[in-house]
Amino acid sequence: MTAETARKFQALEAQAQTLLKVFVEAGYEAVAPSVIQPAEVFLDVVGENLRGRTYVFTDPEGAQLCLRPDLTIPTCRLHWERYGRADAAARYCYNGSAFRFQPDGGDAAHPREFRQAGIEHFGAAQKEVAETEVLKRILEGLAAAGLEAYEVRIGDLGLFNALLDALEMPTSWRSRLRSRFWRPAAFAAELEQLSSRPSAVVDGLPESVVDAVRAAKDTHAAERAVIEHLEQQDIELIGARSVREIAEHLLEVVKDSQADPLPTEAADLIEAYLGVKAPARAAGARLQDLMQGRKIDLSRAIDTYQRRLQSFSKAGLDVSRLMFSAEFGRNLEYYNGFVFEVLTSSLGDNSPVAGGGRYDNLMRSVGATVSVPAVGAMIHTERLLAAVQGDAA
Repeated sequence: MTAETARKFQALEAQAQTLLKVFVEAGYEAVAPSVIQPAEVFLDVVGENLRGRTYVFTDPEGAQLCLRPDLTIPTCRLHWERYGRADAAARYCYNGSAFRFQPDGGDAAHPREFRQAGIEHFGAAQKEVAETEVLKRILEGLAAAGLEAYEVRIGDLGLFNALLDALEMPTSWRSRLRSRFWRPAAFAAELEQLSSRPSAVVDGLPESVVDAVRAAKDTHAAERAVIEHLEQQDIELIGARSVREIAEHLLEVVKDSQADPLPTEAADLIEAYLGVKAPARAAGARLQDLMQGRKIDLSRAIDTYQRRLQSFSKAGLDVSRLMFSAEFGRNLEYYNGFVFEVLTSSLGDNSPVAGGGRYDNLMRSVGATVSVPAVGAMIHTERLLAAVQGDAA
């Protein structure tokens, strides 16, 4: 270890102690989840962006495992194994390594092994209060570590989901748009296809199978069409999907291909919504004006957004430092509501110092049969140290 490496290690250790002190004194229990995790849990929920960057391996007994790419899911597993029920309220904090593949080895702001210090808040019935608590503690930790100049960008997937629910379209189209929200190029392509040529969804599928499924009266008939195609092409069914699941999916795809295109007005409204960027206080009124002009009622979701800001102000947070971006949804697909990230001018928009949000459905992936109120956030400690020291190389 070089002298410079040793100094950085010592500085990170000191910073970690500062952060954990803030969290523990605020009532968060310090935990240390396992570094090695079952891969299936992560690969199902982290999304396409992170799925391809997770280090996955098979142990001698054949179990598929991974090095944790973040600490939120391991903390969910720890909480569920401990309590096993949805109404258990708990708060945890941690500091540890996470691992993500970076092309060409990454750089100082994006290493393959990095540290996360964070907090997770489970089971709180008052959602805005829990979101305020998490954001407040993260900002307190950053301040204790010496960070002064920053901006907080916020988003709200609840608003986006409410907009899709308010627009007339097949249910499956909403699912397709939601699943692509985190990938702007894919989202734009999907929206363009739905509003111009929804029939393109069957492009690339065997024409004989599409015709047979289109003529099928029910799932059983569609299953027979799938089985006949597999047998004719001598294809062995390998993977998690059953013939019935494939048939059900094809029935849905064929149905989508026959639907009328998404009206231009609806597509334009979605694009206009995603273009909204404004100071947090002004954003609510801007969204309300946008929807009223199109006669779309999002008052419930906008009221939730406004209550959140009121909760922030009541807790002493400086709302003037918050910027709303409708297209912001973080890069982890398990978020489903309020999201935020902390940015510095020295590191730029692609290297947030901290971030987090609400993920009420994530506990289902580790065993829960119902959603569990959950909100959390993490600090990328190497980036924090670089920002504080003015070394953003």
